[in-house]
Amino acid sequence: MPTIKSSYLGNLRTASEHLQSGVKILTDAPVDNNGKGEAFSPTDLVASALGSCMVTIMGIMANRDAVSLDGLSWEVTKVMQSSPRKISEIIVDFHWENPVEDETMIKKLKNAAKTCPVALSLDPGIKQTLNFDF
Repeated sequence: MPTIKSSYLGNLRTASEHLQSGVKILTDAPVDNNGKGEAFSPTDLVASALGSCMVTIMGIMANRDAVSLDGLSWEVTKVMQSSPRKISEIIVDFHWENPVEDETMIKKLKNAAKTCPVALSLDPGIKQTLNFDF
């Protein structure tokens, strides 16, 4: 069974629906690539998926060890190259207001982020730069 159903809406915009939940997202081509930039671009979603996947896997590990990730946030910067046009680097800056003080757990969480399924699935030519502010 399919996971996602998508359609082209015209003017470089697409709509996708997650079939299990019914949640919908739109994409637009970015302004620097003939689009309106009124929604995530497909490459924005790739970059966003990396940060979200990393935190999801960190959360699974934290839950197993009864550690709260409250106050954890992150920012993602996508770097594009022009020829060929593709993502050259994704930078994820993690910030944690009240991190756990256990250094072993911190190391486990950082390793979990680095080995999430999206990180492992991206082409090795895409540089993944991770900055942990904790």
